[in-house]
Amino acid sequence: MSAKVITIGQYSLDVRQTIKWSVYALVIINFGFYIRNDWIIAGHTLYVGSSLLEVSRAFATTIDESAWIILLLLFELETYLLSDEPLSRTKTLLMQGVRVVCYISLAHTLYAYGVYLTEIYASVPVEGVTNLCQLIEKDLSYAFNLAYSDINSSNCASLSSANQFFYVDPPTFFIVEDAAGLAIEKELAWIDMFEAIIWLLILLSIEVAVWLQDRNVGQGIIFKGLGIAKLCLYSLLWAAAGYWIYRGHYMFAWDEFVWIAGFVAIEMNIVEWRDEINDAEA
Repeated sequence: MSAKVITIGQYSLDVRQTIKWSVYALVIINFGFYIRNDWIIAGHTLYVGSSLLEVSRAFATTIDESAWIILLLLFELETYLLSDEPLSRTKTLLMQGVRVVCYISLAHTLYAYGVYLTEIYASVPVEGVTNLCQLIEKDLSYAFNLAYSDINSSNCASLSSANQFFYVDPPTFFIVEDAAGLAIEKELAWIDMFEAIIWLLILLSIEVAVWLQDRNVGQGIIFKGLGIAKLCLYSLLWAAAGYWIYRGHYMFAWDEFVWIAGFVAIEMNIVEWRDEINDAEA
């Protein structure tokens, strides 16, 4: 594909590629932050004897981000690096195999979010407790807006002044929240679910475009429909980023921005590839 280059003295710089790979680097860096975040939360939600499925749900975001990074790189190969050459059967099968594994990981994310929503809505009151300090020495954690704290004598009074609390992780009963925290937890869980679905729809739209362009189809009403759909889907993701900011989760909002930027780079590859197809046909 043709490169857009600017010359500074004796140096040449491909601006688009530099920006694109800088975005990809930020995606990788953000991935490290999510691993750390999952690890911290898992320290409160997992226990000795947790099943493999419970462990996988605790690290659902790490698994999800891993799959998306691999898919992003696959799309970069398909829409830019390898778009001008036919792929051998072996390469095609290998890429499809990797893609299937990624799709299974993304399906696991929906499963994990669904289980989490079920657990939240199945929360039960902590009977006979009207003050968080009554739960000292019961090896419990208090959660509010995704912040987890071990309940002890030095922090119990400052964590919550509510007089009613709920177990939000039956049947293990390790996490408690007050009513305000439970309401926020439900909102956050639904946002996670909606985001996962929106990203899957964006993925589907890109797959359709790549499939068509692999067959030298570069125009038609399908592409117009995909463009409108993606505009709506990305707008919903920006709204989700605004919600994360509202809740004070700036890392999640930044991550949303970086991933949108990463897939916009893929969209630019697709458009440039499509232009080449249309020019060749003309």
